[in-house]
Amino acid sequence: MAAMITVPFVLIILYMIFSLTNYSDAYNTIVSNLTVANSYNLTFKEQMDESVYRIIVGRDMFGKGDESDPYVLVENIRRDFTELKSITTEVNSRTWLETLIRNVDTLENRLDDIKKSVEAGGNYDEDVEMLDSNIYSLTELIQDNIQYYIYYQTKTIEVINKGLIKEMEDLLVFLIFLLILGILCTVLTTDKIARSIVKPIDALSSATKEIAEGNFSVRTSVDLEDEISLLSESVDDMAAHLEIQMEQIREDEKKMRMAEARLLQEQINPHFLYNTLDTIVWLIEDGKNQEAEDIVVSLSKFFRISLSHGKEWITIREEAQHIRSYLEIQSVRYYDILCYYIDIDDSLNNYKILKMTLQPLVENALYHGIKNKRGSGLIRITGRIEDELIRFEVSDDGVGMDEEALGHIRKELTKPAKDTDTGFGMANVNERIKMNFGDRYGISIESELGKGTTVSVVIPAILFNYEEDKNADKQK
Repeated sequence: MAAMITVPFVLIILYMIFSLTNYSDAYNTIVSNLTVANSYNLTFKEQMDESVYRIIVGRDMFGKGDESDPYVLVENIRRDFTELKSITTEVNSRTWLETLIRNVDTLENRLDDIKKSVEAGGNYDEDVEMLDSNIYSLTELIQDNIQYYIYYQTKTIEVINKGLIKEMEDLLVFLIFLLILGILCTVLTTDKIARSIVKPIDALSSATKEIAEGNFSVRTSVDLEDEISLLSESVDDMAAHLEIQMEQIREDEKKMRMAEARLLQEQINPHFLYNTLDTIVWLIEDGKNQEAEDIVVSLSKFFRISLSHGKEWITIREEAQHIRSYLEIQSVRYYDILCYYIDIDDSLNNYKILKMTLQPLVENALYHGIKNKRGSGLIRITGRIEDELIRFEVSDDGVGMDEEALGHIRKELTKPAKDTDTGFGMANVNERIKMNFGDRYGISIESELGKGTTVSVVIPAILFNYEEDKNADKQK
C-alpha cells in the first residue's frame, strides 16, 4: 500500500522537478539575453554618438582600440547580438536581431566614410552633416531595434509563465485525483492499525499534558516493541531530564537567595550602623547639625536601596546612588584619608544590574586598600558601555597586593561564595553575576604592591524593563 501511494507521487515530483528545471533554464536564458540587450540599450547610442563627435571635432581619433573607439563599439555590439541570435528561438525576436545586425553593418560603412573624410581633412561641415544624418539616425534606429527585441523577449517570458501555470494546474488536478484515491485505499486498511495506536498515544498525550503542567515525575506505561515504545522512552527520558533540571534550578535559586541574603547581612551589619550612628551623635554634639542631617539622609538612601523591596534587580542609576550614599557616610568618618570620584556614564542609567554589585567592591577598596595606607587615598569608580557590554572599574591607590596575595584572591573568586575564607564580598558578587548571566561575565582583579588595586566588573548591556519589574512585585 505504501508503494502504491508513494511511487506515483515520487514520479510526479520528479516530473515537476524536470519541468521546472526546463522552465527555469528558458527563463534564465531570456533574462541573460535581456541583460545584454539592456546594457546596450542604455549606453550604446550615447557612447557611439559621443565618440564620433569627439573624432570630428578633433578631440579624439580612430584606431585607439579602447572601449571608446567607434569600431570597437561596433565590433562588440555585432559580436554580442550575433551570439544572441544563435540562441534566440522566438521568431519576432530573431527578426529584430537580424535587422539590428544589418543596421550595425550599415553603421560601420558610415563610420568608414567619416574616417576617410576626417583623414582627408578640411571637411568639418560635411563631417557634422554625416554625423547628424547618418550616425545619429543609425544609432537611434539600432536602439529602437534593441527595444523591440526586449519587448518580444518580455512577451516570451509571459508565454513561459502561462505555460508553467497551465502545467501546474494540470498536475494539481492529477494530484488531487491521486490523493482521493490514496485516501480511499488508506481508509480501508488503517482502521485496525489506528485502534492499536490510539491507546498508547492517549497514554503519551496524557503524560505530556501532565509534564506541561509541571508534573515531571509522571512516566508513561507503554509495553509495545515499536516506534511508539521508543517515543515513550524518549518522553520518559525528557521528563526525567526536566525533573533534574528543575531541581537544579531550584537549588541555584536557593543558593542565589542565600548568597544575596548573606551579602545583605554583610552590608547591614551592626558594626557599620553603630559607627554611622556614633558619627551622627558626634556631629550633633559638635554643633554640626547640617552635616549630621546629610549623613542621616545618606544612611536612609543606603538602606532603602539595600532593601529595594526585596527586588534582585535595580537600575545602574540606583546602584550608583547606593555607592554614593555609602561613600558620603564613610567620607565623614575618614575625612582625613578618603577621597572618591564616581564617573559612571549617564547613558547607563536605565540599564539593569544586580543589586549590591559595586558596593562590596568599594568597601574592599576602602578597608583593604585606603585604610591601610599612610596618608590619604583615592577611590575611583567608572562605568562605560563597550560593544554591548557594560564594564565597571573600582580602583584605589592604596597598599595593593603582592603576587602571592593576588593569586590567592583570584583563586577565591573561582569558588562558591560560601566556601571562601577571604574576599567574601567579591566572590559573592562574582558568583551572582555568573549565575544570572553566564560564565563569560564576572569580576577580574589587578593589583600591584604599593600602587593600588583595580577590580573590573563586566555584565551584559540589558535595559531595565519597568513593566516586568511591576509584574514581579505583584507576583511577590
